Amino acid sequence: MDGGGLKGSVARAFEPVGIRLRLDQLQLLRPVTAKIQRSTKFAQIAASIAEVGVIEPPVVVRHPRTLDTYLLLDGHLRIEALRLAGAEDVLCLVATDDEAFTYNKRISRLAAVQEHRMILRAIEKKVPEERLARALNIDVVTLRQKRRALDGVCPEAVEMLKDKPVALSVFSLLRRMLPLRQIEVAEMMIGFNRYSRGYLLTLLAATPKDRLVPDGRPKRVRGFTPDQMELMERESAHLEREVKMVEQSYGTDNLHLVVAIGYLKKLLTAPKVVKYIGASHPELLEGLQRIIEADPTGA
Repeated sequence: MDGGGLKGSVARAFEPVGIRLRLDQLQLLRPVTAKIQRSTKFAQIAASIAEVGVIEPPVVVRHPRTLDTYLLLDGHLRIEALRLAGAEDVLCLVATDDEAFTYNKRISRLAAVQEHRMILRAIEKKVPEERLARALNIDVVTLRQKRRALDGVCPEAVEMLKDKPVALSVFSLLRRMLPLRQIEVAEMMIGFNRYSRGYLLTLLAATPKDRLVPDGRPKRVRGFTPDQMELMERESAHLEREVKMVEQSYGTDNLHLVVAIGYLKKLLTAPKVVKYIGASHPELLEGLQRIIEADPTGA
């Protein structure tokens, strides 16, 4: 291109046209064990393939030394499900680089919110519930529960948790809280990287009654006495205040930490300083060296 245009071209990640390969041409990079074949995930994949076929083609790369052989980068469970179903070939995408060690890390697995939206889109497109349930390897009752899972949860909380490993059953606890509390709880889940139902039960127990949906039900959480719940409410409010204070001062504190560690590194490169501290305060020198080795700032 002339002028200020882009020079060169962007390398393609895949060959422009997919190819149909026999299953015996594919070399798996990891085994699909009997335990994996008994898993819920494998059963869902097998059911989906049986009902609607392979939606996402497996990804392969040409073998560097063996002609007509391909290394399977992504799709091991799909290939095993096809093999068990008696299939002989499958349409594949051919990658231009061998990314076997990093490919799966770049894939966003289907989160609960994404699954919910996928179900809604399928229903909007008039896909019968029975067929959709078979494709997901669940019954129709469970499908309907998944479809209603986000009812009563504010859009802001849903957006925050859309790509997090949150089970749909967790949202049934969130909907018992008022919207502002839902957002606070979502922030805490993300901040502490905890998304289990047990953790949500704890946060529900720590939520004051005036921040719960007034549905007429008393706030009872199994395993907690009224006194314990009252104590948790106070401690939760205190923790939230501390978290907010930390968020406000995080940038300044981190800057101070970077400067301090940089100063320590420079200080301990001076032989005379190291010799003096080692002779007079050996325990202090050991502690300073541990701080530098750990270097939480990554500087």
